Order: sequence, then structure tokens, then C-alpha cells
Amino acid sequence: MSVQKLEFEGGNGAQLAARLELPAGEPIAYAIFAHCFTCSKDLNATRRISSALSVKGIAVLSFDFTGLGHSQGEFASTNFSSNIADLVRAADFLKEKFQSPSLLIGHSLGGAAVLVAASSITSVKAVVTIGAPADANHVTHNFGAKISEIEKTGKAEVSLGGRNFTIQKQFLEDLAGSSVTDHVRKLKKPLLILHAPLDQTVGVENAGELFSAAKHPKSFISLDQADHLLSNAKDAEYVAASIASWSMRYLPKAEMADSTQSAEGVLVRETRAGKFQNEIFAGKHHLLADEPASYGGDDTGPSPYEYMSAALGACTNMTLRMYSDRKSLGLGEIKVEVIHDKIHGKDCEECAESVKEAGGKIDQFHRIITVDAALDETTRDKILEIADKCPVHKTLHATSHIKTSIA
Repeated sequence: MSVQKLEFEGGNGAQLAARLELPAGEPIAYAIFAHCFTCSKDLNATRRISSALSVKGIAVLSFDFTGLGHSQGEFASTNFSSNIADLVRAADFLKEKFQSPSLLIGHSLGGAAVLVAASSITSVKAVVTIGAPADANHVTHNFGAKISEIEKTGKAEVSLGGRNFTIQKQFLEDLAGSSVTDHVRKLKKPLLILHAPLDQTVGVENAGELFSAAKHPKSFISLDQADHLLSNAKDAEYVAASIASWSMRYLPKAEMADSTQSAEGVLVRETRAGKFQNEIFAGKHHLLADEPASYGGDDTGPSPYEYMSAALGACTNMTLRMYSDRKSLGLGEIKVEVIHDKIHGKDCEECAESVKEAGGKIDQFHRIITVDAALDETTRDKILEIADKCPVHKTLHATSHIKTSIA
């Protein structure tokens, strides 16, 4: 991965400071990240999410809005509309110098801005908001008692996050005239809404309003214990992983694969975003495969053996579910953990003598089944028997030893 520091002309003519996070190989797509109100591209959450997305093959352009961070211009002369104009110019810049953006991501008021700007950027395939307000006018609660002074004198100094900003009356008027939910109703693009239920800055009810206004396809992901600024690194990493996974089905590379995928098989091809990263197309599903960092990969997806273990686990679960429902066993939730390892054939007690005598190592899949029910010995034995009838088990068992136990 690499980072480029760039500049481009914003909507009001000021030079805006930007950072482009690039993956190790050819990007799957380009995205624009719009930061929160009075924040900057250098906010920890913005940097962490952008960096994590670049690892997953998505190039991310983040920039400082006019008058903020390292960008030129006077913040006092900006408003919500100028933020949208800056976003459109950022998209034009990417189109001129790199590739048109396919994904818009916005944090807080930046989320409201991308919802409005999306209709003006035709290349955008999907939109993501993080802790976004359903009404741009929501930010005025930060101004407190200063609102009356702004309305009376035309401007006032407002302290936000330990810094002073001049807010003019036109800023309030512009916010009041902006209807975010109207743009959401007309969006006609896939939308992912991420919001923390405990967000003290922008309440989670805003996510509900945005979700209700949006048309399908739309998705919502709860950020559990996260705060508004995603100050915990793990929360930012979770957001990045969620965005990458959700957006893959809408990005250009996924669409391109439709014309090359075999109707009968699974297509796997290199992304060139890292040494080992591959993208997998199975029907309408798009996944990533990679190797962990310890093997020279970027850990952007499961390894081939992890996919093999997942196939065995899923097949076992489905087989047991069909049997349980047919026999009304009432097993409750069924979980299957699969641990893959290489063992010496001679150490395999359950293996055939021919395997032991052949020497060398073989693959062992240790399958651990857990159910939400008390089992008698007869039922336990039957579950073990049915698990062995899983089609993937039969396929693997031809060359591998599968060890099964019940937790």
C-alpha cells in the first residue's frame, strides 16, 4: 500500500489538501471519504478506515473541506452546499487523474453531504454513511446559545472540539434549506447505513429516518459500543471490513466478472491488490481470498484452506439442520467449528492401514459440533453418523481424514 499527498481545486476555488490511499496492486475501485463536521482527513477514524479499505483493494481519497485542516479558504464563508460542491470537485479530480469514484463514504455531516452529492456524481455505484444525521440542520445543536447571536448580528465565534470557528448566518440558512431525506428518497443507489446505538452526538434515530426514507437495496449495521468519532481502532477496522464486504457486489470489478463467469462454476482471479489477493465470483456472490501476513499476504480474506474448512462446516450444519427438522429433534442452534492441520499418516489412529504405511503428512479436519440441546448417547451417535453423510465430507474423505467430535 502507498499514500499520495495531493491537491485539487474545491468548489469555491480554494486549493484543497487530499490524501489518496492506494492498494498494493491495481485498485478494485476508487472511493471518496467525506469527514465529519469541523474535522479533517487526519482524524484517526478517517485514516484507519481509509487504510483498511486500501488493504482490501479499494483506493480511498480523503480531503479537507474548504477552510479546514490543510486546505485553503475561509471556513466562515463555507456552508453545507459548499461541502457538496467540494465533493463533486473531488470526484472530477479523481476522474481526471485516476478513475471515477464508484463509492462515496461520509462520516457524520460528511455522511449527509455524500447523500446529497451522490445524485450529481454519475459514476457512483453505492453510498455509505457512518453516524450521519437525517437532517443537515442537526449540527446547529453544537452552537447552543450562540444561535441567537448569529441570527442577530450575522455571525458569532463558536467553540467546537476545543477550536473556535466563525459561523455566519448564511451557514444556518443553508442548513435549514437542505433536505437530506428528500435526496435519500430519490437516491436510486445502494445505501449502507452504519450507526452506533450509543452515539451521543447524532442519535441512532437518525439512522432509522434515513433507512425509512431510502429505497432498496439498503442495509443497516449497528456499531454496538462505538462512539461517534470511532475513537476505538477496533471499531474503525470493523467499519472498514463491513464497507468492503458490503460494497463488493456493487463495484465495477464485480460487474465486469458477470460477463466472464462460467454459468456452471466459480470464477477466481487475481486482483493485483497485493501478492496473493484473489476475488471469487460464485453466482451473484463476490468474496476475497488471501493469505495471512505471516505467509506474505495482506490477510484481506480467508485463506484457501479456511474456505475449505468453511465449506465442510457449512455443509455439515446444513445436513444436520435438514435431519433435525425432519426428525423434530429440537437441537436449537447448531454450530460447527473446523480446525485444519497437517498430521503424519502414521499418527492417525482412525486412518486405513494403507494411509499409515504410505508415510508422509495428510490433511486432518477436526470438526467440533455444538447444539443447544441436551443429548442422550443414542442421539449423539446419530448426529455423528449424519455429519459423515455431508456431501463435502464425502468429497474430502476420499483424500483426507476428517475427525469429528461433539462439544
